[in-house]
Amino acid sequence: MPMSEMLRSQYAIQVEGKQFIEEREGYQKEHYIYFTIPAGNKEMILMEQATLAYFLRENGMSSVAYPIRNINGEWFTNNGNGLWMVLVLEDYSQASVSESTGKKLGDIHRIGSSFQYEPKAISSYGTWRKLWEEKLTFFEEELTRQAKEEAASSYLSEVMDVLPYIVGISENAIQYLRESEKEQRILQTDQGTVAFSRWSTFGKSIIWTDELVYDHPTRDIAEYIRFSFLHNRPDTEINQFLNDYQNYQPLSVFAWRLIFARLFFPIHLYDFLEEGFQYQDFQRLEQLIKHQEVYERRLARFYEMTGVDVSDWRIPMISWL
Repeated sequence: MPMSEMLRSQYAIQVEGKQFIEEREGYQKEHYIYFTIPAGNKEMILMEQATLAYFLRENGMSSVAYPIRNINGEWFTNNGNGLWMVLVLEDYSQASVSESTGKKLGDIHRIGSSFQYEPKAISSYGTWRKLWEEKLTFFEEELTRQAKEEAASSYLSEVMDVLPYIVGISENAIQYLRESEKEQRILQTDQGTVAFSRWSTFGKSIIWTDELVYDHPTRDIAEYIRFSFLHNRPDTEINQFLNDYQNYQPLSVFAWRLIFARLFFPIHLYDFLEEGFQYQDFQRLEQLIKHQEVYERRLARFYEMTGVDVSDWRIPMISWL
């Protein structure tokens, strides 16, 4: 049945209209907007995310699109061939978009750090190196297998041409992270917190339940800076973000090293390769590889740009960048 009918019959919500918010289709009822998200095989993940969403909301974050139960008291609803969860957003206003991104993220991390239980399914806290090693191994083996077993397409041939570069820079980043994990100069702000799978999009004002994870706060900071690098945002904008953030959450030496390590690891290239298993985009592949030279130049200047004194703080640099 249509989603509007599912909302009526399973949630007792008679929708009055539709609107798109941040590229998501919403169904309006008075000052509430409802969103449906597929739940297939992700029930445990979504329930852990729901716990974090409710925690943020209960601690003053009003811009959370959080889950609601259906008329049977259940979090998930069967409809058509799938299982669905419904999120609700109350009193949505574009006004909050103008709030400083650094301030908002600092608020979220400060609140999230007081969450007392580390989730199991959505936590990456302290496991970056293991996850990166697994990601590198998977893509290297899978792409090599495809190149051998399938009639190599021109797209796959291009990917295989850049694979050695991706492997090389990934191994360097993993080694940098390994050394950074020994760093002892930490702060209270280095504990785990509510974070996002990718805190990268500018102008977003809503906290979506299905984008929440549990991780070190530098995950979001690095992904914001990565997005800035990839979209040629100015250094002044990045520094303003960092200054606004640190007014709420100061960064330790350990945190600065984690940010650099995460920026060093080419997550944006892996995200693209993952999409390539479903559809192939020659143009974007060429753009990403071409832009990588610019990305590396900005990364080489990262500590200088942000005013971190690597000599005084004894932070190792990557000589070849």
